[in-house]
Amino acid sequence: MTDIDHRELDRMLQAAFDASTKIYQQRGFQRRIGFGSRPALVSIDLANAWTRPGNPFTCDQEKMDNEIIPGMQKLLAACRRNGHPVIHVTTAYEITDRNAPLTDMGMWHNKIPVEAVNLKDTELWAIDSRIAPVPGEHVLLKKRASAFHGTPLAGILRTAGVDTVLVTGVTATACVRTTICDGLGEGFRTIAPRECVGDRVPGAVAWNLYDIDAKFADVESVDTCVAYLDRAGGKAAAA
Repeated sequence: MTDIDHRELDRMLQAAFDASTKIYQQRGFQRRIGFGSRPALVSIDLANAWTRPGNPFTCDQEKMDNEIIPGMQKLLAACRRNGHPVIHVTTAYEITDRNAPLTDMGMWHNKIPVEAVNLKDTELWAIDSRIAPVPGEHVLLKKRASAFHGTPLAGILRTAGVDTVLVTGVTATACVRTTICDGLGEGFRTIAPRECVGDRVPGAVAWNLYDIDAKFADVESVDTCVAYLDRAGGKAAAA
């Protein structure tokens, strides 16, 4: 898309947000869930197949390089200096034969090319080296959109005493959104750091973050989240 196209899309989206806000506020939506006392960072699919060019799952490279990765570096630094849990989530499949009756892709391959992320291609599903895990941070493998679906994520978070989950990554339309929805359903305070959520499709991030903020999580800036992580640091370190 050209700069003109992007500006027109932004203008149309803002008009839609303005109209929708009136409806939501009249009906009691857009409440705030707020930050709790024990945060964790859950990073969704910021692995090479999504963060680097040349894959069917590659996301918007400009936003990835200029916003998501730098924002993640700030969040990771805040979590690490304050002792907050970090869980890196990625996706890969062991049986990528679409005709195999017991493939771990389930039915998803009938909609999107999940066979492109083969468990044997470790570099593809490895977390991007710019935000690589450090010792003590979980790397969790999922098979479905939500990081909670069929994984021990909820148990890991509860064992650590977490009450607030900052969800970052890709994509806004699928894995990030469903993780946020399930996180709220599991009883966690859900926060979406605005600059650290991406997608492949123009307009998808803006619309989904707007709607998520109305119904499933608080959308906050990275700077606001970093300040919160630092405020909560003393409690996390002492626990």
